This record gives sequence, C-alpha cells and structure tokens, in this order.
Amino acid sequence: MMSDFVFLPHLTWSGPLEQNLLRLLLSAVLGGFIGLERELKHRSAGLRTNMFICFGSALFTILSTDLAGRFGVGDHTRIAAQIIPGIGFIGAGSILHSRTGGVSGLTTAATIFVVASIGMACGGGSYWVALIATVFIFIALRFLGWMEQRFGLKSLIMKYVVVSEQPASDLVAEAHSVVDESGKEMRGLRLSRANGHQQLAFSVEATREEHKELMDALHQSDMLKNFEVKAGVEAE
Repeated sequence: MMSDFVFLPHLTWSGPLEQNLLRLLLSAVLGGFIGLERELKHRSAGLRTNMFICFGSALFTILSTDLAGRFGVGDHTRIAAQIIPGIGFIGAGSILHSRTGGVSGLTTAATIFVVASIGMACGGGSYWVALIATVFIFIALRFLGWMEQRFGLKSLIMKYVVVSEQPASDLVAEAHSVVDESGKEMRGLRLSRANGHQQLAFSVEATREEHKELMDALHQSDMLKNFEVKAGVEAE
C-alpha cells in the first residue's frame, strides 16, 4: 500500500502515526478540493465546511479502530458507524424550504454525505477509493451542472404576478387552468387587491424553455396577459 506514494521518496510512512497523519492529510486535501468547487458556486457548504467534514470523518474512523484495539474491547467500527446519522443531521440543516414552495440545498446535502464517505475511506486506508470517488464527484458537480445549464435542463423557480380587473375566483380558475395545461404545478398562490385591481401572485418550477412556453400561454389568455415575471432562484 505504501508503494502508492512513491512520489514522496524521502519520507517513510511505515509507522502507525505516519499512516494516520497521511490519512488525515489526504482527507483534508480531498475534502478541500470538493469544497473549493462548492465555494466557487457560492453554496452554503463551501471550502472549510467540506474540508472539516472529510477530515472529521477520517479522524473518527481512525479513532474507532485505534480505541477498540488499544483497550481490547468493543467493536472496531462502532464510532465510525455513528458518522452516517451525524452527517444526516448536518445535511438536513442545509435543505431549505422557500415561501414559494421550492426546495433548495439538496445537492449540498448530498455532497456533504458523499464527502463524509470519502473521509471514512481515507481514515480506513482506502486511498485509491477516496481519490477516484473525489474525481468522480468533482466531475459530476462541475461538468454535469454545466451540461444542465447548457441544454436547459436546470429548473428555475420563478414568480409570476398577474394584474387584472376580473373577479378573483375567475382569475384563480384561469391561472390554474393555464398552468395545469402546461403540465406544471402552481405554488405559493397569493391574491391581493391594489389600486382597484386584483393581483395574483404564484410561483412555478420549470426549465427555461418551459417557462417560455408558460409565458406564451399566459399572453394568449385575456385574463392573464397583463403579468410580470420576477427572477427566481435555481432549484438545486
């Protein structure tokens, strides 16, 4: 296994301490590598968060084995097994529900979960598994995300505001009909009255092309043709 690191000829990694230091160092580098990509996209879990999660997972994995071996009792994987539910709490905290009904942070939560597994691989000495997994995750985050945007596959949550003199019940029924025909779901519907006009606001999650088709359908409706669209957030 140590032959994998022949690029460090002046250092020997034969002792337990050196092996553990190598595992912790590798976990910090790999976690930071993925975290840097998240940082460049301005996600909530960035460089330091992913680095700490990967490093901590590796450290807990090492401690799980060392403590059980030192005292001669207990399961060698008991501490490491608690990493998974612990990371679940952190991931759940990164998922946000907006007032419009959209959900964001799913990719961030999934990334945190995978980064923890990379840290466990480093802590368990599975260096090549950790390296290959890191490369794969980086490609998925960087290039698959680019492809989603390039081919219009990424969903956007956009807010539509319709102003009309029609009765509220007719306005809502027409809006539901147009959105349903487009195959989408209306979220966060709000009805108010301003300057003697009915104002209907709702949000729709769809790709850019689908939003364009929905706008065309709204323009064709006499009740809904007076509307404006507010820039929405990217559904993650």
